[in-house]
Amino acid sequence: MMNQTLNVGLVGYGMAGKTFHAPLIEATPTLELTAVVSGDADKVKADLPSVDVLPKAAMLFARTDIDLVVIVTPNSTHFSLAKAALGAGKHVVVDKPVTISLSEARLLKSLAINAERMLSVFHNRRWDSDFLALQEVIASGELGRVASLESRFDRFRPVVPDRWRERRQPGSGLWYDLGPHLLDQAVLLFGMPKAIFVELGSLRDGAQVDDDFLAMLAYERKRVVLQAGTLIAEETPRFRVNGTRGSFVKFGLDPQESWLKEGRRPTTYWGVDPWPGRLMLENGEAGFIERRAPTPPGDYLAYYAGIASALLEGTPPPVSIDDAIGVMTLLELGLDSYRQKRWLNLK
Repeated sequence: MMNQTLNVGLVGYGMAGKTFHAPLIEATPTLELTAVVSGDADKVKADLPSVDVLPKAAMLFARTDIDLVVIVTPNSTHFSLAKAALGAGKHVVVDKPVTISLSEARLLKSLAINAERMLSVFHNRRWDSDFLALQEVIASGELGRVASLESRFDRFRPVVPDRWRERRQPGSGLWYDLGPHLLDQAVLLFGMPKAIFVELGSLRDGAQVDDDFLAMLAYERKRVVLQAGTLIAEETPRFRVNGTRGSFVKFGLDPQESWLKEGRRPTTYWGVDPWPGRLMLENGEAGFIERRAPTPPGDYLAYYAGIASALLEGTPPPVSIDDAIGVMTLLELGLDSYRQKRWLNLK
C-alpha cells in the first residue's frame, strides 16, 4: 500500500519547474518533493536545500522511493522521458502540451494503461480566476444561448529572448506554448469543435518561430476565436462572450503566475483577482442592465491536490490523458490548417 505522503521527482528546473511545479508540489500536504533532475545543482539547492539533485533522469526513474515523476522539460523531450518513467513503473505528470504529436500522445496513453499507472497533463489554466468566472457566468444561463467567445492572451514582449521556445525546433513557438491553454479552456466549455482554422505569424524582429496566432473553432451556431500575441501593448479583454440575452467581458490576467514569479507562495488569500468581469444583460424595454460579475479566486493548487487524491484515493485525475489528446488533436490539425491555408474538419 502506498504511503500517505507521495514522493515526487521533478525532471527539469527551468522557468516552469522553478516557478510553477516546485512551489505547488511543496504546498500540497500529501506530496513531498524529494529529488530534482537538473544540470545546475547550485540553482536547485539555493531554492530547495533539502532535495536531492540528480544529473540524469534515468537515475531518478531507477529510484524505488519515487512515486510520481513530473516532467517539465522542452516539449520535444516529453515523449521519451514520459515513456521511460512509465516503463520504470512511475506515475507521471507532464507539463503541457503532453507531446509534440498526436501519435506520441496516443502511444503514451497505451503505455500508461498497460503499466497501470496514472498519466496526467498540467493544464493549470483551468484554475485561472478569469476562466472560473467565465465558467460560472455561462453555467448560470444569464447570457442565454452562447453564440460567440473571444479568448485572448496578449503580452508586450518585443525583444525575442534566448530560450528554447523561441528557437526553430519541434514543439517551439507560441502556438505550442499558449495554444494548449486556450484550446483546453474552449473544449472544457463547449466540447470538441466541428472544424478549425489557424493563422500563425512571426511578427517580432528576429523571430525564428511563431509569436502570434489566430485560431477559429466552428461549433453548431457558435464560433470561438482564440488569439495570442507578443506585440500587444494596449490591454485587450481576456474574455468576451456574447449570448442571446447579453454579453460578458473580463479584463485582467489571473494573478497567480506573476505572484509565483515574485516568489510568493500559496496562502489563505491566494489567487484573489482584483478585476471583476462586466455583464451587460437585456432588460426589455428598459434597455440593458450593467453589473459586475464576481471573480472566484484562482487555484492552481487544485491541480496537485487532485493528483494526490487520484493516487491516494482513486479519484479521477484533474486532467485526463484523453483531455490532453483532445488538445493535441487540435494543435496538430491547427498546424495543418495553417500550412494548407483553409478550414479543416475534425474526423
